[in-house]
Amino acid sequence: MTTSDTDDKIRDTRILLVDDDPMVLELLGISIGSLGFSYNSAVDGLAALEELKKKEYDIVITDMMMPRMNGMQLLRHIHAHSPRTGVIVVTGYTGTFSYTDVINAGASDFISKPFNTDELEAKLQRILREQDLIRELEHLSLCDPLTDLFNRRHFDSRLREEVHRAERHKHDLYLLLLDVDNFKYYNDTYGHQAGDEVLRRTGQILVNSTREGVDSCFRYGGDEFAVIIPHTSTKLAEPIAARILETYNSCGFDNTGLSIGIARFIRRQGATIEEDIDSLIAGSDRALYRAKGKGRNKAEFDPE
Repeated sequence: MTTSDTDDKIRDTRILLVDDDPMVLELLGISIGSLGFSYNSAVDGLAALEELKKKEYDIVITDMMMPRMNGMQLLRHIHAHSPRTGVIVVTGYTGTFSYTDVINAGASDFISKPFNTDELEAKLQRILREQDLIRELEHLSLCDPLTDLFNRRHFDSRLREEVHRAERHKHDLYLLLLDVDNFKYYNDTYGHQAGDEVLRRTGQILVNSTREGVDSCFRYGGDEFAVIIPHTSTKLAEPIAARILETYNSCGFDNTGLSIGIARFIRRQGATIEEDIDSLIAGSDRALYRAKGKGRNKAEFDPE
């Protein structure tokens, strides 16, 4: 990691300081600030919970002995509800809670008062390295290595998540299923490396044709892809499919195209949400094969 990357990482790290002693809170702030980190502060565990509701934090540095909610209670809450957040426990009451106690409760590390800034920095950097490693491992487990899209394993969980969110917020959700027409011909004619390039380029087209941070793109399997499109309508889903087709066809992959099936999630009376999710996938699949039956290289909507 370059110096620039390290500086960017420090600037992007969100730290919450929690202590009921204003002097200790100020000293913690001075130490954290001197290391280049930005931070917010809370005067006890309950105030920290309110702050955690407003935004996500990478690391919480908390005292143990506080009124209303002590550090152990806060630690257990963070461990249960925000397991990605690292927690460093800072206390002068080393006889009340042992190192083993706080680690078993979910803390990332433990530091005693009076703390040393060098020691605090080392612990912060270790936690950040571990968080980066966890994110990298999660990415590897959820993404297809060829296209760098989410994989089929993640598709199933993300679709359920988006369906439940659509239900809560009462907005429409569409699913696109796609596959590459005549992919076997192209692969057999030009070789597997050329076939891989078709798949990689298709993945890039999907990402570039959809909304970053809103829509989700997946390699569904083989030459099949999927796109989950929430917060949309037929009038908006149709241009997305058209944009995907237009961009793909401009690539000039000999005698290939994309067939796209589009379906809208519908909540049916008497059906479970899992049954309706299955119906959504089946509807997209039907529409995909309708597109193939009509000559391929086109998009079709499921008539619902």
